[in-house]
Amino acid sequence: MFLYAGQIHSQPKGAKFRIARLKYSGGGDWYNDPSAEVNMMNYLKKNTTIDVDEPKFYSVDIASDEIFDYPFIIITGHGNIEFSESEQKRLKRYLENGGFLYADDDYGMDESFRREIKKLFPNEELKELPFNHKIYNSHYNFPNGLPKIHEHDGKPPQGFGIWIQGRLCVYYTYETNITDGWADTKEHDDPQEKRDESFRMGTNIIVYALTN
Repeated sequence: MFLYAGQIHSQPKGAKFRIARLKYSGGGDWYNDPSAEVNMMNYLKKNTTIDVDEPKFYSVDIASDEIFDYPFIIITGHGNIEFSESEQKRLKRYLENGGFLYADDDYGMDESFRREIKKLFPNEELKELPFNHKIYNSHYNFPNGLPKIHEHDGKPPQGFGIWIQGRLCVYYTYETNITDGWADTKEHDDPQEKRDESFRMGTNIIVYALTN
């Protein structure tokens, strides 16, 4: 499903899947590791039947109607996130009309992300997904939930969600940093085993988002 101007539409004939990075204010580095999505899209091309567009770094502003062209957007970074009142309304409308937001804490955005998402959904709580949730076996099998890609504070990795009318529309990964594992090896020098886990889990998240 693709979105346009706040309404759900069937995917246009010939439209291809893109991962879009969400821009935000507040001082956080929303743009870090731009190679991550490029590498993830290349992985999808090689390992799934998803019709992926040219692998490059796509970004989108909440204020732009382009946000409704993307069924899947990512937010990440190390610092503060702030949504204006109008941005809160637009992002919520995007989610209510079928969009999916994947948030990946890059070690530093946890407090501000939780604060800002609460503004969108004041009556909802981020709830941890059980290990038997479909997102952990939508394409590859992760019987113990999220893989641990980076140590951060040494806590176990956790995946949280927010649902709208029974549909998971926000998925938040904490204490793992999946998207860092997608970035070029020169950025983080992750072991190949960890990179493989991050790409497989990324595939699961995307497959789940596109099929549910």
